[in-house]
This record gives sequence, structure tokens and C-alpha cells, in this order.
Amino acid sequence: MHGSLHVGDDGVARCWWCGDDPLYQAYHDTEWGRPRDPLHGEDQIFEKIVLEGMQAGLSWITILRKRENFRAAFAGFSIPAVAAFGADDVERLMVDAGIVRNRAKIEATISNARAAVELLDGGGSLDDLCWSFAPPPRAHPLASGDALVAEIPESKALSKELRKRGFRFVGPTTMYAFMQSSGMVNDHIDGCAFG
Repeated sequence: MHGSLHVGDDGVARCWWCGDDPLYQAYHDTEWGRPRDPLHGEDQIFEKIVLEGMQAGLSWITILRKRENFRAAFAGFSIPAVAAFGADDVERLMVDAGIVRNRAKIEATISNARAAVELLDGGGSLDDLCWSFAPPPRAHPLASGDALVAEIPESKALSKELRKRGFRFVGPTTMYAFMQSSGMVNDHIDGCAFG
């Protein structure tokens, strides 16, 4: 049921959305909403931004199932490598059935890598920039999934800053999902074994 806990076949209570899918459960248990084990690193942050942008209009499990294909197709999300992609790479990616073949999202990924290179070349850090918008830790877990929101002031501000720097597919809702998946936000429901 939406907003409640789900007890899996292993007897563990988790947030309802991961259901019984082992891949989804592993993602929930080890990555999503883990402020005690936050994600850091330029390429790692870039990967999350890209994958959250690729997810727009799709289900997250679709992206999760294709994540290794994305990593192979986009040079392990190495920012300099992706920034060097050209028109031939776009065409190569458009016929790669292992990823989301959306020209606008593929071109945005390359453009975003170039924006990240510009940030890095200027002495900045994509990791530091994104984490500077992390909201203060929540004192209590969510009472239920019904308390989940699509965006918060901090995700709106991060979205605005990234767009100002030339990033695309980084709307406030996408950036809130990024904050959840990178461990900036803990949106596990009260009673979840991983909250």
C-alpha cells in the first residue's frame, strides 16, 4: 500500500516502493536516503545527476536495471571523457538498446559534462557545489510515505544554480530525487530497517 512499510520475503520492513524486487531492495538498502553513508566524488555525483535526469518520465527501476549499461555507454561517467563526446558518440548512443535512447537526454548528458568541466577548470567542485545545497538533517523519520514531497526549497535552489551553470534535465523534482539517492536526504519511513 502506498505510504506504508512493506515486509519482504526476508522478513525485513522496508519503504513500500521497493517491493520484493531484489535489485530495488538492494538499492533501497545500500544507497537511497543514506546520510550516514553519503555519496561523494566528482564522477559519482555526475552519474547520479545524469541517471536522475534520464529517469524523467520513466520509472526508477527502469534506470536501475540499465545502470551498468549506462556506465559502459558513458565511459564510467568520467566527466572529461563524456565532455569529449561528439556527434558520432550521440549517434552510437542513439542505437544502444541498453540505455534510454532519448536524443535530448543524451545531448544533455554531454552538455552537462562540459558544464562540469568548466566548473572544475575554474577551481570548483561539482561535489562541493551540490552538497552545499543539502538541507539540514531531519530530526525524525517520515511518519508515512504520504509525507513525501516532490521538491523542497533546497532542490529548487540547486536546480536554479545548476541551470545557471548550463546544466539541463536538472529540474527541482529531479534534484530532490538526486538528494534522496545521494544521501543528502533521509526519506525512509518510520519503522524501515534502513532509516
